[in-house]
Amino acid sequence: MEIAERCAQHRVRSTGNDSVLIGHVVWEPVRSLWFSAMAVSAVVGGALWFSWAAFALFVGSTMLVLLLGHSVGMHRKLIHRSFDSPQWLEYLLVYCGVLVGLAGPLGLLRSHELRDYAQRRPLCHDFLAHRSGLFRDAWWQLHGDLKLANPPDIRIEQAIADDRFYRFLQATWMAQQLPWALLLFAWGGWGFVFWGVCARVTAGVFGHWLIGYLAHNHGGVPVMVSGAAVQGRNIRLTSLLTMGECWHNNHHAWPGSAKLGLRAGEWDPGWWFLCALARVGLAWNLRLPEDQPFRAELVVLPPSARAPAAPAKPIRRCLQAFRPRTIR
Repeated sequence: MEIAERCAQHRVRSTGNDSVLIGHVVWEPVRSLWFSAMAVSAVVGGALWFSWAAFALFVGSTMLVLLLGHSVGMHRKLIHRSFDSPQWLEYLLVYCGVLVGLAGPLGLLRSHELRDYAQRRPLCHDFLAHRSGLFRDAWWQLHGDLKLANPPDIRIEQAIADDRFYRFLQATWMAQQLPWALLLFAWGGWGFVFWGVCARVTAGVFGHWLIGYLAHNHGGVPVMVSGAAVQGRNIRLTSLLTMGECWHNNHHAWPGSAKLGLRAGEWDPGWWFLCALARVGLAWNLRLPEDQPFRAELVVLPPSARAPAAPAKPIRRCLQAFRPRTIR
């Protein structure tokens, strides 16, 4: 069975006794110290060694790893298998995702699967729902970890779990910043290190939390997943900053779609990049909402019921704008 077919089934296997509601949040020292060290270094070192060249490096490198690594490599490729590509390109994109500084590929995949599974159930812990308030959620997500009393069984397919390159990245994901720090120091001194590594990682980790919080608490809900504890929300005005990941309501409705921005004005740089790859033969079988299995639980809300108001253009008509072909 192909990886994409296996991933059409959820990687979480319910044991019957598992619960995503009962648990407690504990301080997670590795995550906490990693983010704190990067943030303090970015603020102090970035101020002392500021230059416009270093700032430009920060902006460019952050956008690059978010686009290639997090949005396309980690999320759309590794986690959701929403398109096909050469293996070397997948490795390159996932490596860029590791440089964001969130976690290793296997750890990020596992945490994503647990959160996705929990949010689709009728009830889930506030940690998994981003429902505890802004400041508490920030502390929980940036410095803590949830210990469930009876966690579900998460099974990552062997083609990924046993991949030597992914296992290497998982074991060394923090150390992957070191070669770049040395290179940037040789190129531009401490300013390039603080802005090109520390500030980039800080922005990536903090931004990932902030967008995650907003995408589950504020924004439009054109499509509701009935029976789910949490609804994804579309956040306007952040599409370029998030590389299209801000269209989270669309993603909750069609998680296997390579295209996240579905309506007029929903800019999706990750999709633009995939279309460019497809044109040169480096990506194919780009999966769209109409390629996803039918979900009876999806309810399209009228414009008056969306919060805040979203474009009135019906979803079916929107889908026809990019329907129906598989890019090969």
